[in-house]
Amino acid sequence: MSETATADAATDGFPVPKGVFAEKVLSVQHYTDRLFRFRMTRPQSFRFRSGEFVMIGLPNAERPVFRAYSIASPAWDEELEFYSIKVPDGPLTEHLQKVQPGDTVLMRKKPVGTLVHDALLGGERLYMFSTGTGIAPFASVIRDPETYERFAQVILIHTCREAGELTYGHDLVAATRADPLVGEEASAQLVHYATTTRETTDRMGRITTLIESGKLFADLGVPPLDPATDRAMICGSMDMLKDVKAICEGAGLVEGSNSQPGQFVVERAFVD
Repeated sequence: MSETATADAATDGFPVPKGVFAEKVLSVQHYTDRLFRFRMTRPQSFRFRSGEFVMIGLPNAERPVFRAYSIASPAWDEELEFYSIKVPDGPLTEHLQKVQPGDTVLMRKKPVGTLVHDALLGGERLYMFSTGTGIAPFASVIRDPETYERFAQVILIHTCREAGELTYGHDLVAATRADPLVGEEASAQLVHYATTTRETTDRMGRITTLIESGKLFADLGVPPLDPATDRAMICGSMDMLKDVKAICEGAGLVEGSNSQPGQFVVERAFVD
């Protein structure tokens, strides 16, 4: 872990705003022309719950642009990982996608979010419904030991347009099953269900279609959503959030929050 940086050459001469950490990029990996991830140093004083997000930005202006990014690393990790889309004209991502090891990234000090265990009641099965970079908070949750203590089965569902966009998820699950801390539990309890909507692959379909047709449950060998046993976390595109939320409510699941845990939760924070 690192100490908070102060304004210097690494921040292009711009001061670090109050209540903000300035951290160093450690590694960058590009998956497609639209997706990349990076890892950076973690401040010694920074604490968060797996599944939360923070506001991050770049030291490239007197008043830098900040956007919400889910922390893709688990709460125990000594580094911080983020998974991002690339937006050519995005106020932040246009520049963020060009970061290199050694560059500085700004991060506000307060993590928040609803995709956390505190917002869910215990259950038998945890579904994590995601599209695109919506998988990021679940990259944190599936590497948290508490996830496997609270749920007998953990189902990570990830839908993208093309097969290459699923690479992050495949790599993530393989690494989790090999992890010394949670690998044994993940190998026994974690199920990965990845689909495409545009490129032809062995498994295709929108999340909503797969749920409503019953194919998702048939493929998994489990009964349909049941409020007595099932819990869900939802993160992805706006339309997907709305549709899967309606499906959960139609099945009798009640939305939860940090103040009142329920049977499903939705993350509504987005990057640009």
